[in-house]
Amino acid sequence: MLIITRKPGERIMLGDDITVHVMEIVGNSARIGIDAPKSLPVYREEIWAAVKEENQASARAEADSMPRPADAGARV
Repeated sequence: MLIITRKPGERIMLGDDITVHVMEIVGNSARIGIDAPKSLPVYREEIWAAVKEENQASARAEADSMPRPADAGARV
């Protein structure tokens, strides 16, 4: 892990297309802004963990518990 000290208004570059802006620091909190390509998802860690868990739960669901599509060839 690289640890960098930055002041409000300063930035950190991650490659050519990702910029982390230190917006302000108040007490133990830092507000940061992240400029990244739209193709790169940016989440808070707790949201990312929730999304991963939901995806894993979905993958574990048994096929029998899933609703079955209506038979397109059935006649009424």
